Amino acid sequence: MLVEQRQELLLRELRDTGAVRVTELAARFGVSAGTIRRDIAELADLGRLTKVRGGAVPAQRAAAPAPAGAPGRQEPDGQRRPTLGLLVPSATYYYPRVVAGVREVAARHGARVVIGLSDYAQPRDERQIEELCASGADGLLVASAGGHTLPASVLERLRATGRPFVLLERRPQEPDDPCEFVVSDHVTGAARAVRHLRDLGHERVALFTAGSPTAPLVREGYERAVRQLGLDPGAPVAVRDEPASGTAAAVARYDAFIEECRARGARAALVHSDQDAIELLQRLRAKGLRTPDDLALIAYDDEIAALAEVPLTAVAPPKRQLGEQAAQLLLDRLPGERELAPRQMVLQPQLTVRESCGAAALAR
Repeated sequence: MLVEQRQELLLRELRDTGAVRVTELAARFGVSAGTIRRDIAELADLGRLTKVRGGAVPAQRAAAPAPAGAPGRQEPDGQRRPTLGLLVPSATYYYPRVVAGVREVAARHGARVVIGLSDYAQPRDERQIEELCASGADGLLVASAGGHTLPASVLERLRATGRPFVLLERRPQEPDDPCEFVVSDHVTGAARAVRHLRDLGHERVALFTAGSPTAPLVREGYERAVRQLGLDPGAPVAVRDEPASGTAAAVARYDAFIEECRARGARAALVHSDQDAIELLQRLRAKGLRTPDDLALIAYDDEIAALAEVPLTAVAPPKRQLGEQAAQLLLDRLPGERELAPRQMVLQPQLTVRESCGAAALAR
């Protein structure tokens, strides 16, 4: 069962019963209690439920949204609380930590956060922007459902709202566009991973990516590092437009990638994402191969990399910090008391070294 499916079933059970218990859900879904606790924590960060000891209850109801044209809301003490509208394309992967960062900064400033969800498969960015404005948002934080370049129609709609906005992990199509954004430098993050593998003695480093807005940037960083470091350009590169995991066809792709690495003498690979790296670990074990001895791995995203059977060295985009910085940029805009030059922020991912790259074995 995919993470998204499990969390949707969890929410459905919560709607039907009014409360769920960790132990019961773990037994029903055939997963560990720790997995259910992580699901509950992620959904709580998105405001979709409230954590309680041993389980969860429905999210506390927020005050009725302000009517369109009247952003913000008035508290009983007479002070006006700003409202931040937050649009993200996923409730389950990558963005929960971004949301947590936004909520933390908003709470420090006494601001309210209203969340809208788009969808990678069926984008509804513009409709969600309208709904966030109707709910009283004073300003907008937006990660569109497409790639890392914001569609021109979405940018046009944002400007038409008349509200300040900050893009999250997205840039405008025109490089000289002055709109504000906060992004992770995925190109440099990928290049850093390749350099680390080169420093461990690998002259042939493979790449595996599948179905993500981040994937083209990971590939760009990989190719840049291969050129700059003088690595063998003939190492396998497996690039797919669709997500790889979860199907029999995916297993065949993992197996083909492993065999190609062996045939070309590549004993190291950068893999985007964590889930694909974990699947590759399992396919290696099924073939009697080991990580890092037969194939050293570095995962990109660091969502669940530490939980792999061989803990994965991983590149970790600064997701929570990204949410914090974007929220602060937007809050700076809300008073409208002074002119601010447009700010565009690029944050550097970090490389967390664990067992799968072989660095620990070399250090002994």
